[in-house]
Amino acid sequence: MNEKIRLKEAVGKGYDEFWTFKGRYRVVKGGRASKKSRTAALWFISNMMKHPDANLLVIRKTYNALENSCFSELKWAIDRLQVGELWTMKTSPLEMSFVNGGKIYFKGLSDSMKVTGITADKGKICWLWIDEAYEINDENDFNMLDESIRGKINPGLFKQTTLTFNPWSGNHWLKKRFFDNTDDGVLAITTDYTCNEWLDSADLHFFEKMCRDNPRRFKVAGKGDWGVCDGLVYENWEESEFDYKKIAGKKGVRSAFGLDFGYTADPTALCCMLVDDSDKIIYIFDEMYEYGLSNRKIYDVIRSKGYKKEVIFADSAEPKSIDELYSLGLRGIRKARKGKDSVSHGIQFVQGYKLVVSPKCVNFLKEIMAYSWGNSIVDGRVAPKRGDNHLMDAMRYGLTEVSSGGRFGF
Repeated sequence: MNEKIRLKEAVGKGYDEFWTFKGRYRVVKGGRASKKSRTAALWFISNMMKHPDANLLVIRKTYNALENSCFSELKWAIDRLQVGELWTMKTSPLEMSFVNGGKIYFKGLSDSMKVTGITADKGKICWLWIDEAYEINDENDFNMLDESIRGKINPGLFKQTTLTFNPWSGNHWLKKRFFDNTDDGVLAITTDYTCNEWLDSADLHFFEKMCRDNPRRFKVAGKGDWGVCDGLVYENWEESEFDYKKIAGKKGVRSAFGLDFGYTADPTALCCMLVDDSDKIIYIFDEMYEYGLSNRKIYDVIRSKGYKKEVIFADSAEPKSIDELYSLGLRGIRKARKGKDSVSHGIQFVQGYKLVVSPKCVNFLKEIMAYSWGNSIVDGRVAPKRGDNHLMDAMRYGLTEVSSGGRFGF
């Protein structure tokens, strides 16, 4: 490198304590554009180059989400620090290597056995980064990950787990463990867009408008506080544990499955439900929410979950995908009915029921807490805001013909 990089200028403001803290846990919740993930990525790259024996393990709930999130952020950090010639990267599997020995490993939470058994080629895995940590709904899963950072490390190094996430329900274990009961080994901070000096006038106007027009949403998405958004489409719901097999055996209860297609920019989302017409309750008991899935992979995931023989209503805008999934073996896949007022009618149907959501359906919970009304008019009716509505759409698809649905079949 011929040009000298000033680290403080590359990182920017707002994260001084985060940058210098060496306790066991660094926990950062923040609103949109608070640069929490990018700051973490810069910290990891710069500090791994200081400590060649250090290794980093990066975790998301699903492995497929890593390439377009943490891997991209770390690659951005390498470019920003202009040290690309010192790093090698590969995508199958995802891995980054520093020229003097340290490595960055990437794993999904579903690879629990691979995570607990992972060892570094050189040195120790002393740092763990869990991005979108709210996706880890079970605190025991976090404990398992945290315990993977163990063993004696070389002088000058320290063990540390970093968690970054956008805020959502204040009932999440993250709040109680790190924000309500802190100690000397925990740094728990909240950041927002005001610490991001690289936002332009259009970005700032976006937040000013949100503050003016939707203050409750601004509190969460802008300022990074716990809570849910204003103007929610669905309010009659609760998060609760339940025995789906017991409910499935109840007379009159029917299963319903909806599939929304995605690939790179959006996830493929499967919503798995039980509908109790007598008590007017819809139970959300399972989900799929993964990026980068081919139709073959979609089939494999659905089959592995045991839903291969179920009737699944999928987005009719993808007839080719529906035909291919049928050929692969999903003989119960159907086109969901679409047309004028289909969105509003589907929403009205769901609003006539109470929704009970399993805690393990973390992505469904995330979406329903943010699924709010917008200002646009579609077919003469107010429409929901555009955003992460993939499971909300999948739920509607699955319920469009619930009155003719079959019994629980698995």
